[in-house]
Amino acid sequence: MKATLPPPARILDIGEPNPLSSRMQAVGYHVENTHGDLDETPTLVRGHDVDAVTAFEILEHLVGPFNLLRAIDVPRLFVTVPLRLWFARAYRNPDDPWDRHFHEFEAWQFDWLLERSGWKIIRREKWTSRIPLTGLRPLLRLVTPRYYAIEAVRET
Repeated sequence: MKATLPPPARILDIGEPNPLSSRMQAVGYHVENTHGDLDETPTLVRGHDVDAVTAFEILEHLVGPFNLLRAIDVPRLFVTVPLRLWFARAYRNPDDPWDRHFHEFEAWQFDWLLERSGWKIIRREKWTSRIPLTGLRPLLRLVTPRYYAIEAVRET
């Protein structure tokens, strides 16, 4: 993000304030966060005077990320999502009704979602997850990409 949009850029970070939005502020970005239910009111992302929107590990928690992505009226988007793993079920914390994934994407599905909602992908990256456990699943996580990052611009 820093290479394309260096500080002191103005960022709308989707979701409540979090350690990552605090870190962006610490390196010089001006960050504001959304508040409220983005499934019920996707237009909460409209009307902010910012240079870009970030959505790091957020869209998988929404029932309807398409509506939110379409509502964004900013020209640049940085987003990460978890990729679907063939050897593991979707993440779900049984003790917290918000800490679960409604979606885990295959890369082509997320690309299509962005394209259908009016975004043009200009950069993408995948990486693996390192879990300090032994067993087959942790071994598979070392070689199977789990996270997907996209930089996109609004189609004109």
